Amino acid sequence: MNTSFDSTIKIPKTKFSGQTITLSHGAGGKAMHDLIELIFVNTFKSSELSLLEDQARFDLTPLTALGDRLAMTTDSYVVDPLFFPGGDIGKLAITGTVNDLAVGGAKPLYLTCSMIIEEGFAIDELHRIALSMKKTADEAGITIVTGDTKVVPRGFADKLFINTAGIGVIAQDIQILASRAEEDDVVIINGYIGDHGAAIVDARGELALEMSIETDCQVLNHLIQDMLACCPDIHCMRDATRGGLATVLNEFAIASDVAITLEQSQIPIRDEVRGVCEVLGLDPLYLANEGKLVAIVKKADADALLNVMKNHPAGVNSAIIGSVGTFPQGKVLLETGFGGTRIIDMLVGEQLPRIC
Repeated sequence: MNTSFDSTIKIPKTKFSGQTITLSHGAGGKAMHDLIELIFVNTFKSSELSLLEDQARFDLTPLTALGDRLAMTTDSYVVDPLFFPGGDIGKLAITGTVNDLAVGGAKPLYLTCSMIIEEGFAIDELHRIALSMKKTADEAGITIVTGDTKVVPRGFADKLFINTAGIGVIAQDIQILASRAEEDDVVIINGYIGDHGAAIVDARGELALEMSIETDCQVLNHLIQDMLACCPDIHCMRDATRGGLATVLNEFAIASDVAITLEQSQIPIRDEVRGVCEVLGLDPLYLANEGKLVAIVKKADADALLNVMKNHPAGVNSAIIGSVGTFPQGKVLLETGFGGTRIIDMLVGEQLPRIC
């Protein structure tokens, strides 16, 4: 198994006693208090979290000043391995929740964190994951305000599972919905697809790859705010995580009752990802991503929006990859490099388990 750590994250020394998690760390006593205080509260450095109340509290006035609707999302992360090239489960948990809020047009503000930890898990690794979460939350400008910790006996979980929930605010007049795609709209993506799925395969050591593929795991809220400043009327937008690009576009096509046609030659895919897919018989259109958004906008807005995206670090390789039509309704089509057209269905089954 390929274990990859972010070398920029340094673990500060703490007064924590012990090297591994024990059942006493989930029993509600002093060991649990020390774990929460020394590993999480001291790392996340949130004023709301440091109160150690059973809930986070915040004033409504600043929220209503940002918009007229709250957005809320939740997700769980069970990736294997926990550390992979370019990221780890902690970075993944923050990124996934932030992006789920942002693609709906929300400004992410607050996040919860619950961890289910297996007995015997290394304290240093847990601390490193917490530090990674803090670093990613700071990059996104979101605050971890409350959380929970549970410890299960050895063999009852696989090292560590994380659940997060996020709250954000949507500005007035923003209406991003899967059902808003219209004829003559265009499809835009912010870069290469399939990097995360390929990176997890690499980290599992299932292939003797000479090159290293890094995850695309990144927060997208700052890119999306720039996009909305340029084009407030984005019709559809989602991050292409499990199920990949193909599944997201099928969701749009079905919800909007339209046809979406992709141009194969315009879809950004790294050669390394193509190679992994060829060896394993996978289709990059279905590989998971953790830093890619798919947006559908009016054709008249596309060029200006694409220029804004390319000027942001998270959108340098953005491209227009398709268009919206009316027939066949609810279908996604791919125009291949050989001049043919084939239907791209929604993912059936699971290409790669434990991907995020």
